[in-house]
Amino acid sequence: CFDRVKMGFVMGCAVGMAAGALFGTFSCLRIGMRGRELMGGIGKTMMQSGGTFGTFMAIGMGIRC
Repeated sequence: CFDRVKMGFVMGCAVGMAAGALFGTFSCLRIGMRGRELMGGIGKTMMQSGGTFGTFMAIGMGIRC
């Protein structure tokens, strides 16, 4: 059961990071970030959305187990 929860977290983290990359790039470019600031903003958004979505996917897989 723990392996399924762990796999759900990894899958959710990957999907969340991909979505975070798209939305983070758009929002950072929209407010005018460039260079190192842009990369930091995108990375922060990717980690936040990846962690959030991964957690919810892990909970969902735990419920199904």
